Amino acid sequence: MKKFIMAAVGGTLIGVIATTQVAGPLIAQENRRSASVYEQLDLFGDIFERIRAQYVEEVDEADLIEAAIDGMLTSLDPHSSYLSPDDAADMRVRTRGEFGGLGIEVTQEEGFVKVVSPIDDTPADAAGIEAGDFITHVDGDSVLGLTLDEAVDLMRGPVGSEIVITVVREGIEEPFDVTIIRDTIKLTAVRTRTQGETVVLRVTTFNDQTYPNLEEGLRKAVEELGGMDNVNGFVLDLRNNPGGLLTQAIKVSDGFLEAGEIVSTRGRDPQDGERYNATPGDLALGKPLVVLINGGSASASEIVAGALQDHRRAIVIGTKSFGKGSVQTVMPLRGDGAMRLTTARYYTPSGRSIQALGVSPDIVVAQPPRRPEEEEDEGTARSRGEADLRGSLDNDSLTEDERRQIEADRAKAEEAARLRDEDYQLAYAIDILKGLSALGPNAK
Repeated sequence: MKKFIMAAVGGTLIGVIATTQVAGPLIAQENRRSASVYEQLDLFGDIFERIRAQYVEEVDEADLIEAAIDGMLTSLDPHSSYLSPDDAADMRVRTRGEFGGLGIEVTQEEGFVKVVSPIDDTPADAAGIEAGDFITHVDGDSVLGLTLDEAVDLMRGPVGSEIVITVVREGIEEPFDVTIIRDTIKLTAVRTRTQGETVVLRVTTFNDQTYPNLEEGLRKAVEELGGMDNVNGFVLDLRNNPGGLLTQAIKVSDGFLEAGEIVSTRGRDPQDGERYNATPGDLALGKPLVVLINGGSASASEIVAGALQDHRRAIVIGTKSFGKGSVQTVMPLRGDGAMRLTTARYYTPSGRSIQALGVSPDIVVAQPPRRPEEEEDEGTARSRGEADLRGSLDNDSLTEDERRQIEADRAKAEEAARLRDEDYQLAYAIDILKGLSALGPNAK
């Protein structure tokens, strides 16, 4: 027993000595790192003073410091940046759903401004700007070498003023100019309509209005169809939705899930991770759900699509999404400015990160390019049938009610055909729901 105790004590002493021997170099290394950081800060101070004293023109010290801060943040990733007091105020207005501008959500790639998505019913949308377009010049001035905020500032201006942007688009050899008139952008977060027996929920952004708009619009559409028994399913259209508030993405996902994880976030420190779970209650009462996505669906849109896909609550249709799987935290700073810093990655319920990969649809359906009008006219020309022939016999096997029902069904089919010409992806989604409805509630 005495030998055991001595051995234990000896082991403890050796452990203390070993710890001390290891800790010494670690402390010295940390001290060297701190000294190096202070040397770099001194270097920054020297450069700042030389610019202020010797630059060819007088400079504004506050502008210099803001530029240095912004440069430090934008060097991290495309989504971290410094927000001046004006930019911070503008961002707060945007989350409330109204702001001035062109109506495009942008990011930066290879020095150029890349369109994440145009916003529905805005000047940019009306001018034909598409997700994936690159903006290379604004009013003839190149944006190459500018920060994203500087490029966005170039595109800002008084409501009603004209701007010419130069666009490079995949599949078109030469850059081309687009003239846009700036306007006040009023975001309607959710637009709801019925298409036959289907309720279409078009979500354009995730701001403070999104979930309340979704809930109210869904309820009104169901009432319009005469109750949930007359609804064959729902289409959640997230195409060209650039994202927004994480809290709203969680609420929208929760609106169609009864239980389970919606999304998790993981930061640098594992203890800072968050997990968000669904609560009981499904707005659609278990009715079939189709989610539409494309390359303009980013961030919060991808959280919703990924959660509903992983839980097998929805069929995801369209093309691969944008692939922004990071979380930005906006931190207020002194002087009413703010810092937008990437603080975490988010993961879908199955544990997959979509950063740079995007959400892959269950069924890939591309939106075909719109045909010229003359081709559309040729394609929709009515063909002649037996009933058009002079003296053809009447059909004596149908009652008047049966004849009216056939005509109503034919009208529905023709309306569906028109929708395929206008929006092939949406028509495909509605056809999926019709097929599921025809199979009945027990179809797998």
